[in-house]
Amino acid sequence: MQKAERTALISLPIVILVGLGFAWAGSQNGARVNGVPIYALAVGGAFAIQWLAFIPAWLMQSERFYDLTGSLTYITVAVLATVLSPAPDARSIVLLVVVAIWALRLGIYLARRVHRAGKDVRFDELKRSLPRFLLAWTMQGLWVTFTLAAALAAMTSTVRPEIGLVALLGGIIWLFGFTIEAAADLQKSRFRADPGNSGRFIHSGLWAWSRHPNYFGEIVLWVGVAIIALPVLQGWQYVTLVSPVFVTVLLTRISGVPLLERRADEKWGGQEDYEAYKARTPVLIPRPPSGKAR
Repeated sequence: MQKAERTALISLPIVILVGLGFAWAGSQNGARVNGVPIYALAVGGAFAIQWLAFIPAWLMQSERFYDLTGSLTYITVAVLATVLSPAPDARSIVLLVVVAIWALRLGIYLARRVHRAGKDVRFDELKRSLPRFLLAWTMQGLWVTFTLAAALAAMTSTVRPEIGLVALLGGIIWLFGFTIEAAADLQKSRFRADPGNSGRFIHSGLWAWSRHPNYFGEIVLWVGVAIIALPVLQGWQYVTLVSPVFVTVLLTRISGVPLLERRADEKWGGQEDYEAYKARTPVLIPRPPSGKAR
């Protein structure tokens, strides 16, 4: 057995234990169904959906519905938490709506991108190994758990303060982040659809303000979700505020920015226009473009 496969086998129970830990923390002060915390049911559902989807994915040796499954999991889990909770309030409905809108848009966008490309290069090696491929799907369950943590805690809480200015502020922040993410993805899709841009990198629109404006938008919108949920949280539920922190670390330190920056450097590194673009354009936080390199 290769080292990568041994690492995957060791990582699987660790990922599951972390998920169980969050299920316990988020369930504090939460509603129950037949004695079982709804929050824990939602977390279990997030993992169960991934494992069920993994079976045909492994048999078909396909990753083409990985991202779409993730997006549908967000929606399914959010709906489950809202429906099972007694007397869902306005805050719960708002959280359900913003999560569903984000997940549906991103899921469709990613599914179309993989369909056009024919594959997702991230899985070229992973899908040949059962432990590593299973870990990727299990990690997606943990990803959903972390990202939705604060929203799920608010949806399933027995504490129901009236929705107020804090939630309004969170909604405005969410809308700002969502607009940036959606606009950046649309601009990139249109850029790639133009045959004249084959082999070129995008540096127009929002991409002139940031090298990764879509990731900036995603981080901001999850900050908005956490703010909407904040007034409901108590005790151990505050652990669920890791949600925007997790998204930030994931996108800026693990699978987002570092991976894409490395690929871009391999493809265009050394080209004068690309190096000038990198010098004048922030990695993440947008800034009005200037004609001078930093």
